[in-house]
Amino acid sequence: MEARDNTVLELRGEILGTINQQSSIEEVFQNRTLRPILKLQNDLFVQVFINYAVKQKNVFFSLNPEKKLAYIENVIQRDIKFRNSLKGMVIAFFTLEEYAEYIQNSSNLNKRMMNMLIERLKNQIQLIDITP
Repeated sequence: MEARDNTVLELRGEILGTINQQSSIEEVFQNRTLRPILKLQNDLFVQVFINYAVKQKNVFFSLNPEKKLAYIENVIQRDIKFRNSLKGMVIAFFTLEEYAEYIQNSSNLNKRMMNMLIERLKNQIQLIDITP
């Protein structure tokens, strides 16, 4: 399993964000693990969201900009199956050690993960806004 962990860490690249002695365990996990994974998987997240929006009868594409932002947040917060799919796309890039750390505090880490993903998608609304 060491080979897999090394490959995963190599794919993800460097730590994103600041880690110092005052950083909480969750903040360290966020910057060491979650941010690099979200960056690595970014293009896939955008395509997955576009596919989701299309399968929901293209409603998203007819909304005004403010409602599009609310739609992104609402869908990720309320559609459990979709949210779990997104979580799986992140967890798949955990090392075994990170997974052990994650399961100790999964509730708070899931909140951080989804909030960062929501913000990431909102910041890329131009890419999502292309009607398929």
